[in-house]
Amino acid sequence: MSRIGKRPVAIPGGVTATIDNGMLAVKGPKGSLSMPLADDVTYTLEDGAISVKPANATKRARSFWGMQRTLVQNLVTGVTDGFTKVLEITGVGYRATAQGKVLKLQLGYSHDVNFDVPDGIEIKTPDNTTVEITGIDKQKVGQVAAEIRRWRKPEPYKGKGIKYRGEFIFRKEGKKK
Repeated sequence: MSRIGKRPVAIPGGVTATIDNGMLAVKGPKGSLSMPLADDVTYTLEDGAISVKPANATKRARSFWGMQRTLVQNLVTGVTDGFTKVLEITGVGYRATAQGKVLKLQLGYSHDVNFDVPDGIEIKTPDNTTVEITGIDKQKVGQVAAEIRRWRKPEPYKGKGIKYRGEFIFRKEGKKK
């Protein structure tokens, strides 16, 4: 039994959800999101909540159960609160500035890196070494954060690079004489 899947997803006030033609659409104050429904799981709207249950007793249906419930929860959370990832840049001369729909990164290369911000994502730079990525789609926010981080991953000797806020970088000792 899935502990996560058993709990229904509550729909807060100001949010509407509809199920039709194999799609779940959720509309809220921040926007609207939709996702295709899995065949192995049944979705029901009842009493201001969305319940997710396995359609049959197969292993595939039971394994999809908890994941599909979490995906529904991410839709509801996205249209109400949104998601945020914060990146921190460490290194001498490493900087980031948001200029409209372009994030300009100076990461020690011979050229500046210009990262085009996709639609539905907003990037802010409160200071030179912090990048805040916000949006309503959790997968897209995480993907954009990973693509920015890929330009200069944190290295274990000095800790220079782009890391997630709260991420621990395992430090190594340098060479000995």
